[in-house]
Amino acid sequence: MESRFLADGPIDLETVQKELATWLGAYEKPLDKVLLIPPDGTRAHSMAGPITSMLHHLLQPAEVRILPALGTHVPMTLEEKQRIFGADVPPEVYLDHNWRTDVKTVGVVPGGFVKEVSEGLVDYSIVVDINSEILEGQYDLILSIGQVVPHEVVGMANYTKNIVVGCGGKDIIDKSHFLGAVYGMEKMMGRDYSPVRKVFDYAEEHFLHDLPLAYVLTVTETRDEATALQGLFLGKEREAFSQAVAKSQVCNLDLLSEPLKKVVVYLDPNEFRSTWLGNKSVYRTRMAIADDGELVILAPGVRMFGEDPEIDRLIRAFGYKTSREILDFVKTSEELGKNLSVAAHLIHGSSENRFKITYAVEHLTEEEIRGVNYNYVPYAQAVSQYRLDQLKEGRNIVNGEEVFYISNPALGLWALEKDFPKGNKEA
Repeated sequence: MESRFLADGPIDLETVQKELATWLGAYEKPLDKVLLIPPDGTRAHSMAGPITSMLHHLLQPAEVRILPALGTHVPMTLEEKQRIFGADVPPEVYLDHNWRTDVKTVGVVPGGFVKEVSEGLVDYSIVVDINSEILEGQYDLILSIGQVVPHEVVGMANYTKNIVVGCGGKDIIDKSHFLGAVYGMEKMMGRDYSPVRKVFDYAEEHFLHDLPLAYVLTVTETRDEATALQGLFLGKEREAFSQAVAKSQVCNLDLLSEPLKKVVVYLDPNEFRSTWLGNKSVYRTRMAIADDGELVILAPGVRMFGEDPEIDRLIRAFGYKTSREILDFVKTSEELGKNLSVAAHLIHGSSENRFKITYAVEHLTEEEIRGVNYNYVPYAQAVSQYRLDQLKEGRNIVNGEEVFYISNPALGLWALEKDFPKGNKEA
């Protein structure tokens, strides 16, 4: 399929539909059976929802199935699927990915390669498992749909991550997350060629190249609570991702001249129901927060720590401690050593004792929040102080104090200008 790039947004949905129709119309074989792989409801601002609905319609009368890329997340309810992808998509079209049971091995990334890209920090091999439906479904075309945006594990989200992690198995999920955590998220976020991305590129080159796989990549920008599609990148080759990365670096990096003393982040309850997801508020703001600063997370929907019961138990058992402490636990605790994605998450969610993290919740107790090493405040008390109807994106003055407000941490990366020299986003 010939690539098509639209990088001069905003782009309306009518234009998207025309581009998709033209692109699909040039496919070299009849499309009788197609698999769509969008992100789940935790990426509601990606525009993947309406695009998936659009593709389902455009591809008729082909047999179309939809496999949301859940990774370790809880499967979407039918109500969530209808809200994100449209009520006109029949329920029987959907498939649910189970990262523990629904996968088959396609290959192994050798330990020598992992050691090379990690600069010697880790040297384990990584088993690449992906959902068996992708391998055995006999599809004429598999379309991976999703948003390119700064990401804490891989540097920039989406592209092959949607397949090898979103539809992947335990080994690559665990070890890719741990690789990123050990290497250091601050060295990767907002950049393309991270060690984790190089592992995913290896998997694509060696194990995925024979699949009829192509990508529908979006770059969005949210201003004043409205999401605009700023870039659409269609193609089979990596160039589609590279172009999307360049666009996201323009749209989704909020670079500041000075560190922030207090950041307040709101987590939409329809999107964030766990700290596993809600800690995007930590990942995406940590580079901008001053030493001894504070991050206040307004989290009315957060009711658990992990999306998976076993992961939830492990987070409660070990808590968000410093990298050094978690790495020591990995060496001394067999169960954490066998669950490296949890270890990585705990490292990612720690402030390294550099700034304070306060969760304002309704559905978890003070004992539970403090038990994982976060500070606690009742949600009602927090929103009486930080009035959502009065806060605007960015800088505010609240009771004489400067507060930097972010309404959705998943949509960007907040960092300092010195960390991203102009014209060198890979620095």
